[in-house]
Amino acid sequence: MSSTDGSLRKANHRKRAKLNVYTPPNPDAPSVHKTYTFVSRSQGFDARSSQVISSQAPSSDNSQEPAPQPITNSKEPAPQPIANSKEPAPQPITTGKDPSQQPEFDYDIPDDTVDDGYVEAHDRSKRKRTAGDHPLLLWIHDRDLFLLEFLRHEGRGDHASATTCWKCHLDLPRFRCTDCLGTELYCQNCIVASHAENPVHRIQEWTDSFFVAVSLKDLGLHVQLGHPVGESCLLPQRAFNDDFTLIDTNGIHTIGLDFCGCETAQVRTKQLLRAAWFPATSIDPRTAATFRILQQYHLLSFESKASGYEFYQSIARLTDNTGLLPRKDRYEVFLRMVREWRHLKMLKRAGRGHDPAGVANTGSGECAVLCPACPQPNKNLPDNWEGAPEEKRWLYVLFIAIDANFRLKRRIVSKDSADPGLSRGWAYFVDETEYKVYLQAHGGKLQEKSTCASHNAVNLADTKASQGLAATGVGTIDCVRHNMKLPNGVGDLQKGERYSNMDYLFFSALRGRCAQTLNVSYDIACQWHKNLWERMSTMPLALHLDPIARFIRFFVPKFHLPAHIFKCQTTYSFNFSKNEMGPGSRRDTLDDHFGDWNWKKIVGLGATLLRKMGEAQEETEAHRLEFEELDGALKPEVSDPWKSEIEYWEHNPNDPSITNPFEPKVTPVTQATVRLKLIEMEARDLQQGTDVSLHPDISPSVFIASGIDLENEQRRLKADIAALGLHATDSQRATLQRQQNSLQRKVDGWRRVQALYTPVVQLLNSCPSLQPIAPEDSNLYLPSTLCTKSLQCDSFLQAMEWDLCFAQAGDALEEIRQSLRLRDHMYSFKRDWVRGQSANTRAQNALSRVVAKALAAADKYHAAHEALSSLAPVLRKVRWNLKYKELSKNDVRGMSVPKKGESEGRRQLSWIWLVEGVGDDQDEGIQDSLRVEWCKARARSMRWAEEGELLWEEMRRVLQFLRWHAVWWDGKGHGRTLSATADNEGLVAYACRQAQLRHGLADHFEGMWTAHLPAISDLSYTSGPPPDAAL
Repeated sequence: MSSTDGSLRKANHRKRAKLNVYTPPNPDAPSVHKTYTFVSRSQGFDARSSQVISSQAPSSDNSQEPAPQPITNSKEPAPQPIANSKEPAPQPITTGKDPSQQPEFDYDIPDDTVDDGYVEAHDRSKRKRTAGDHPLLLWIHDRDLFLLEFLRHEGRGDHASATTCWKCHLDLPRFRCTDCLGTELYCQNCIVASHAENPVHRIQEWTDSFFVAVSLKDLGLHVQLGHPVGESCLLPQRAFNDDFTLIDTNGIHTIGLDFCGCETAQVRTKQLLRAAWFPATSIDPRTAATFRILQQYHLLSFESKASGYEFYQSIARLTDNTGLLPRKDRYEVFLRMVREWRHLKMLKRAGRGHDPAGVANTGSGECAVLCPACPQPNKNLPDNWEGAPEEKRWLYVLFIAIDANFRLKRRIVSKDSADPGLSRGWAYFVDETEYKVYLQAHGGKLQEKSTCASHNAVNLADTKASQGLAATGVGTIDCVRHNMKLPNGVGDLQKGERYSNMDYLFFSALRGRCAQTLNVSYDIACQWHKNLWERMSTMPLALHLDPIARFIRFFVPKFHLPAHIFKCQTTYSFNFSKNEMGPGSRRDTLDDHFGDWNWKKIVGLGATLLRKMGEAQEETEAHRLEFEELDGALKPEVSDPWKSEIEYWEHNPNDPSITNPFEPKVTPVTQATVRLKLIEMEARDLQQGTDVSLHPDISPSVFIASGIDLENEQRRLKADIAALGLHATDSQRATLQRQQNSLQRKVDGWRRVQALYTPVVQLLNSCPSLQPIAPEDSNLYLPSTLCTKSLQCDSFLQAMEWDLCFAQAGDALEEIRQSLRLRDHMYSFKRDWVRGQSANTRAQNALSRVVAKALAAADKYHAAHEALSSLAPVLRKVRWNLKYKELSKNDVRGMSVPKKGESEGRRQLSWIWLVEGVGDDQDEGIQDSLRVEWCKARARSMRWAEEGELLWEEMRRVLQFLRWHAVWWDGKGHGRTLSATADNEGLVAYACRQAQLRHGLADHFEGMWTAHLPAISDLSYTSGPPPDAAL
């Protein structure tokens, strides 16, 4: 392969630069760009230094077009065709139009348009920046102009000399509208007449010196309801005390309002609603809000989480920002209207207005926005999905996540009798009455403590601070894969994350669901699921599930997994298998926010699933190759028993009697184990009379082990000195001095023994030193150090140090892993439970100590690895570094922590969490480690392949669900008949609009996914993607 081919293949993996071809207004002026990286010769583009030459690619249509003229540059010669090229010389682009009217074109050059051998050097200098690249700097020069125009609007402007009304040319012009287009001045009669259709516009009156605000009501405008605009009523009825307040997007207005009093007139509430004004009360309303301001705040609260108070105050300040005018406080009234608006929109979108039985017939969870990608029987699953083959049933698994949010607290400010919820379990919150009855009967029981790591969600569930709080947070049941709230899966937590609360929410969310297989994710699943079915027996019968008829697996989320013990990390891993609100207002508001959250997720499913599919294809191929490489290095007689073992476990995941293949079966060798083994060997030597000890009390193994311990003490003392700081107290200095004195005595005693076992060290220690050497800096000259200096040492001592250092490396890695797990656990505890500056400071200090412990263990590993590297050539040890690799700073990270710049989807574990060693080594520990790593590599490969197939099924389900939902809405349009034709038309129009929306989403998604799934329209397929769509 040529160097050009190699560089081309590398280039194909990089993002292509966008090619901008710009033709200036002056056709004779050359236009140059110098920022092109790759260009396509097959499409007629060529980059040369400071100009771009472009021509159309050869075509077979024999089209007759005039030959384009090349762009020339007086300073540089025109580029010539490449030698031996079979293609014509590139020509400039032309459109056949006037060059002065040619727009700017953007061409995204795809990867496959780059010809082999055509990557040329180019000028990498950036385009010269112009003033247009800094609009703010340009604006500064025009600042005075803008300011003067602002001030000009304070006066009458071009109409200062006008003496008659701009419209009627009769009366004196003194009024203008700040909301209408233009600044013309009108007389009083004309300004009132022109605003009969815009009664909430803001009017200003000229006082011979300046403009002042004046209301249309004061000018004589009265709004007549119940009749077309401009038509009067024979029996008009004024609003109460002729005082009606209307809240709109541009302020709070006092309106002169007349209701219709004709015999056929509707009630006042209806008259307001038909004018798109939402009445504050249903009897004799005196305040209303326009539909548009309610809609505006509704969306604003979703996107910015702005409070009702902040929004209302901004509207009030639009009305009067001085505080000089009397202001009518309609804040409480506005909040009530917003709450009613939210509720009605929820009912409308759920089709409850189309039910002949009315709103009262709404069932539990019926107003929730369902996830179209999750399995929904009779909505998006094939008719024969229950009879799918055993190997394809996992496609119809329901993934559920259980979690709690302790930010959503509620203070004790009201009660349900004073602030009832408008819905009774119709959306995401459970029915509050039934929920509290169950909690009163079973919520006071103490739950068992955790047998895994110290999970605060379990152990502190009964002790979480709840003083002054009616709810310490909310528990939620979500769809794992698409992050959507499930119907009847949300409820208040009265005191922490207790089992009684989470159990009720879990079974409530699953009520009525027909999924045969459930994958349940919970950060404390290892503890929570133990007595789940026993606790279910205490619940209402309507919430009971048949555990025999359903296959349920429990998992721990990846983020929480490192805080669990090792057994839980393998058994429960996915890889291997508003404060001041009242209770009713809070539930209604959160129901509304959850509904909007689910809807935004649905709208984004097209891009989300497409992105996941692309990632799944890449990861499937990468992990397949990784597993094939590992499996190919093993003999079939080695891997076949492992395959049988893991397949048997996969078919019986909930059977505790079957050994988990992801757990190591061989107990790791520790440094303490090696020391015991060496002492036992020396005892046998004593009994046989072959002891080689040179000291009556200290054997060779004790001598080497003591030297290693002294090195550990030296490292600890150095760390203490480094942490002392510049301004240490006398007490701190005295403590360190005592430690140094103690270490010096130990080193001196050890060197006296060293003279017997390695006398050559005396020559090294006898060299005079100009500066006294501190005990922590003394070189102990263990056998590994002597090897680097080419000094003779007993091979028996070298072998002992090898064994001890090999075990020390394993111990150090385990200390690192334990410290990192503890750090993750403590960080989660600090984030979820610690509040206040003093408590956070203590928690941060504790975290710092744990991190320091991990770093100390890393230093210990470095020392052991350095000794092993020195001894390995002498003792002829090979392939030991396949297990104990060089440890870098980036390797010391938690199990769920990616490398810097590494995304979560492509994150790989640090090697300290994996098992090393691939080959034919018959060592029992290495073979066991190899088995576990082989099982993990196989699981990763299979999971990614299944991910692609599951994404195909989810895409199919989304399209089928949207088509089903469109048909459902079509049926709703004619499901209820009202007496008034206009009312019926509204029902049918809304149903048709919703049906068309679902069809539009389905068509849009199908167009996005067609490239990945050619047969996506085949919704009857039940066994995964067709062969040409498989990953």
